[in-house]
Amino acid sequence: MRILGISAYYHDSAAALIKDGEIVAAAQEERFTRKKHDASFPSNAIQFCLDFEGISIDQLDAIAFYDKPLLKFERLLETYYTFAPKGVPSFITSMPVWIKEKMFLKRLIKEEIEKIGGADIKKLKFLFPEHHLSHAASAFYPSNFEDAAILTIDGVGEWATASICHGKGKEIKILKELKFPHSLGLLYSAFTYFLGFKVNSGEYKLMGLAPYGNESDRTAQFVETIKEHLIKIYDDGSIWLDQKYFNYATGLRMVFDKKWEKLFGITRRTSESKFEQVHCDLALAIQKVTEEVVIKMAQEAQRLTGSKNLCMAGGVALNCVANGKILNEKIFKNLFFQPASGDAGGSIGCALAAYHIKFNQERIYSDKADLMQGSYLGPKFEDSEVEKLINKYDAVGSHHNEIAELTKKAAVLLANDNVIGWMQDRMEFGPRALGGRSILGDPRNPENQKKLNLKIKYRESFRPFAPSVLAEDAKSHFKLEEDSPYMLIVQPVIDDIRNEKPVGYDDMDIKEKLYFERSSLPSITHIDYSARIQTVHQETNPKYHQLLEAFKKETGIGMLINTSFNVRGEPIVCTPEDAYRCFMRTEMDYLVIGNYIFDKTKQPNFEDTGDFKEEFKLD
Repeated sequence: MRILGISAYYHDSAAALIKDGEIVAAAQEERFTRKKHDASFPSNAIQFCLDFEGISIDQLDAIAFYDKPLLKFERLLETYYTFAPKGVPSFITSMPVWIKEKMFLKRLIKEEIEKIGGADIKKLKFLFPEHHLSHAASAFYPSNFEDAAILTIDGVGEWATASICHGKGKEIKILKELKFPHSLGLLYSAFTYFLGFKVNSGEYKLMGLAPYGNESDRTAQFVETIKEHLIKIYDDGSIWLDQKYFNYATGLRMVFDKKWEKLFGITRRTSESKFEQVHCDLALAIQKVTEEVVIKMAQEAQRLTGSKNLCMAGGVALNCVANGKILNEKIFKNLFFQPASGDAGGSIGCALAAYHIKFNQERIYSDKADLMQGSYLGPKFEDSEVEKLINKYDAVGSHHNEIAELTKKAAVLLANDNVIGWMQDRMEFGPRALGGRSILGDPRNPENQKKLNLKIKYRESFRPFAPSVLAEDAKSHFKLEEDSPYMLIVQPVIDDIRNEKPVGYDDMDIKEKLYFERSSLPSITHIDYSARIQTVHQETNPKYHQLLEAFKKETGIGMLINTSFNVRGEPIVCTPEDAYRCFMRTEMDYLVIGNYIFDKTKQPNFEDTGDFKEEFKLD
């Protein structure tokens, strides 16, 4: 049985194909269109999934969409009615789109499927599970757990903003839901907006900024202000938000700026303006509040289910600092975080929900940790595709037949302080580069954080970089008790490699703090001595694992800096041509695609008429 799952029309459109309960292929539309967070119908992603399996649309048993549009429309109408007359401009703006398109989404999807071709639309079965059920299914069914508590937290689906479910075998039972407008995800997005980042893409920047905050009276006061005026937190993790401070329910912005400015005593930060310590302290305050709520929700999930296992999905499950806190609380014995926890992952979830719940099909289990295949579910390109780009750009690359030879050469280059673009095998599904489409560097070099941020990624200097570490070596460097294959857990570096903070550290400005060498692995150690860790496993990515082993032979450290292969505002590269263009537009030193290594100094002049800083806006 083959089922196609689709996520579309809000943000991070994607498609996924399952066959007899196994995830065959999945990809985000942005990787093909080169429009970050592309919300359009995922025609390219669907075509990839079909081509990967070698089938046409008419060979599908069903097509599932990741939420119920009419239920979402009901929520919109009821919200505008409840808040009337506030929100009339927003109502007038949004209603024509809903009435013309989203009210008739099933018809719209059918029309888009017909454009792809190869199907008699009348014979196709279309299914629409609820949004948070799609999230829950995306986490539970691939988790390999027979029994688990399932916690989903995001901005909003139809009505639900968070849910606690119990998964047993092929069944998922919804036990508790938090309803709009009370939303932890939207609260975090409101602070994302107020601190000058873009909503639905800048939340991870807010998380990265928070550790620059000081454990000070001001931060404590911010936490108290948030709890006194914006949010009530109950023992079961449910929350209530005072809507007089928020504008997302009916307006075109997240908050009422003037009310927030009066509340916190600072003006809203504008995009790319200078960071002050007060911004960092406010970021730390909302991160603390978020962690408190998430932990309470996890405790409630354990109380309701009695399970020793937890699965998580929804955008808030990408808050890997909070995930680390759940791990440290030891509420559950085993944890699984869906690597594509945002809306893109809903495409996997709705397909699996259809398979197991609608069609009553039994689950499959694996002798591996989970069924996500390391999240390497996207396109793969052979050397013939690399040769096409060589011919197109007169590129100069050396070919290496043996993987051992290739990884040894790359390891030597990395050990000599070169930065490498690394593209191998299948592309990752989800927001994290996991060694399929990555930019790599030596974590021992204190200059690499600055170099990677300012000269290659062209992004804010405070942004941390994650380490990829051999799974078997992780405990030698980090206080990590579990595997973290999807870079979704933050934990501290061990005490032995830390450097003492200098006198007056808390009074330093942000840049002074940033360039203080915090450990013997300075480029992956964040300001609070933490790291967002990826454990690399031989079973899921043997080539990347071999590169880390080769680097360890050269340096004694089985670890590399790993950041996504893109510049700011650009989706992660998909094709060899995407990779070469990104390589030539930046100050990367070498590019490795498949069996080819490209040396920047040997490439011909690269004629690029576009300005990527204009082409890819700050996200």
